Amino acid sequence: MRGSVRGNLFAVAVDLVILTVRDGELSTLLVRRGVPPFAGEPGLPGGFVLPHEDLLDAAVRELVEETGLTITGHHLEQLASFAAPGRDPRGRVLSVGHLALVPDLPEPQAGSDAVVSAWHPVAAVEGLAFDHDRILAEGVERARAKLEYTTLAATFCPPAFTVSQLRRVYEAVWGTELDPRNFQRKVTSTPDFLIPTAETVGTGRGRPAQLFRRGAATSLYPPMLRGD
Repeated sequence: MRGSVRGNLFAVAVDLVILTVRDGELSTLLVRRGVPPFAGEPGLPGGFVLPHEDLLDAAVRELVEETGLTITGHHLEQLASFAAPGRDPRGRVLSVGHLALVPDLPEPQAGSDAVVSAWHPVAAVEGLAFDHDRILAEGVERARAKLEYTTLAATFCPPAFTVSQLRRVYEAVWGTELDPRNFQRKVTSTPDFLIPTAETVGTGRGRPAQLFRRGAATSLYPPMLRGD
């Protein structure tokens, strides 16, 4: 065996792809870095894992420190690991990407080593620090794929929502228009995906729309494919 543990040490970091739907667009949370490297440039929230932390703890802490936001209770999963030589000019750094899907949250407050943080439409994002463009792209594709076979689209919605609101989530994430009637038939025929509430909401056109809440179902069968 060549090399040694001491000769192959990596620093470990976490980076977060946090996605929401704002004003009908899939958006992500970015920070503008306040310290080198890449000072002044946009990037994903994240930072180094401390000796006493596991990865999830570090991801949550970095988010709070850099944006003032919390994602407790929302969907958060590991995305992938990124360790290409040269990805960080400070040395060999392995970053574990995390993906969070959240409803529309308040505007963030910057802190720590981030001087500005804000939501940005994914379609307009480019030129991020480190290899964050790649991490963001993988996070977006993971989210798009998960909406095909899981009920996670409802994660982007408020506690009570209409079928039209849910459809707009799919359209924003997938970047395509869906047929309203076919969509309603698919989501309402999936057992325990949408649970009707006793409430309705006026839409300004025709009769009030039924409000639903997310049910206990976690998967869609058959899946709802992007090309349908």
